[in-house]
Amino acid sequence: MAIISSKQQPTEPDSQPKRRRESSGKSPSSPPKSDLLAPTAAVDETDKLEEGIRPQRLADYIGQKDLKTVLEIGIAAARGRGETLDHLLLYGPPGLGKTTMALILAAEMGTSCKITGAPSLERPRDIVGLLVSLKPGEILFIDEIHRLTRMAEELLYPAMEDFRLDITIGKGQSAKTRSLPLSPFTLVGATTRAGALTSPLRDRFGLIQRLHFYEPEELTVILLRTAEILKTPISREGAEEIARRSRGTPRIANRLLKRVRDYTQVKAKGEITQEVAAEALKVFNVDPLGLDWTDRRVLSVMIQNFNGGPVGIETIASASGEDVQTIEEVYEPYLMQIGFMLRTPRGRMVTPAAWKHLGY
Repeated sequence: MAIISSKQQPTEPDSQPKRRRESSGKSPSSPPKSDLLAPTAAVDETDKLEEGIRPQRLADYIGQKDLKTVLEIGIAAARGRGETLDHLLLYGPPGLGKTTMALILAAEMGTSCKITGAPSLERPRDIVGLLVSLKPGEILFIDEIHRLTRMAEELLYPAMEDFRLDITIGKGQSAKTRSLPLSPFTLVGATTRAGALTSPLRDRFGLIQRLHFYEPEELTVILLRTAEILKTPISREGAEEIARRSRGTPRIANRLLKRVRDYTQVKAKGEITQEVAAEALKVFNVDPLGLDWTDRRVLSVMIQNFNGGPVGIETIASASGEDVQTIEEVYEPYLMQIGFMLRTPRGRMVTPAAWKHLGY
């Protein structure tokens, strides 16, 4: 399975500044070949390790049972008819595995996946070039699809419905519209804000699925698998301790595991137990419910300055020094999930459970 990104990396200059030759006329000796290749080799090993953490097949994907059931049926039906999978929209909080699911779909369909982000498709030629280059059956993954420009979105309409690209050649009275046939493909769109998508774009997706937060038991299984890949000894109790503080998000769970691994290597010198995990996460300001410094800051500001609310989101952002969008998309969903914050017509409110947890 090939993974192709539309973001181009900056190329390095072909030539390096020439060094002055020594007075003897001899050219300076070049560094050993092994020294030049070592950093690249290390980066390659890191990339392979990160790729190994992602599940490669739907059967290995942990959690999201409803989503897996729907996709298993869709994949089997599409393969049985010899057609491409219907266009899929995945929405939900960040870090729940939307990109991983797109890669898994490509593997299950026996094709490759091109990955891009909506902000990189600013000009019409960007998305035109991407669509024309698609091979039959290929999957196109667009992250943060709600941020597509109006022009790019309109180019997608005929491409999604009829696998056709309508382009305008010329200007004014001499302008002509031509249609270019496209290879059948599957568009997988990912967004954290499904309500920000326009209705014409959202209605063109055959499958619209929400990704939910993970249960601690599911995160424990993910952490044990990741620890095995990273060759990090960990007890089940240690994995459960990290899972409870991971905010229901696999990305956060794997990130915390790496930080606990660093702490264990330096301070504990052994297996990650429940006690070691708790000590390490305390150092990183992650409390037993997964709240970090910013979560506690937002709640404390609401309690101390506004008696727990109700208070508007912009007022909370100003008082806490955080961005409105960051609070809405990163912190608020989890605080509402665990019952520490409520949305009311008059504004946000802190619940009694949050007062008690913070010691007020």
